[in-house]
Amino acid sequence: MAHQSRSEDATASLSELPPSAKLVAKTLEHEGELTQPQLADQTLLAGRTVRSALSELEDADIVTSRSSVIDARKTLYSLADDD
Repeated sequence: MAHQSRSEDATASLSELPPSAKLVAKTLEHEGELTQPQLADQTLLAGRTVRSALSELEDADIVTSRSSVIDARKTLYSLADDD
């Protein structure tokens, strides 16, 4: 097959990212949708490190973000869907 699936592409992209980004992705895989502060609590990483990891994960199309319906000031992060 010439085409890689989206999950294979994401796995290849993830392998090139720093350990903090891998930890954030794995946490989202296990916990589901979380905010930046929740990710910092779950991973024990500094907020700045979580923000950087999320930025790298979004650039690699591994993570998506959306505004919270309950509180529009909060952003929720989750793993990108496999389509």
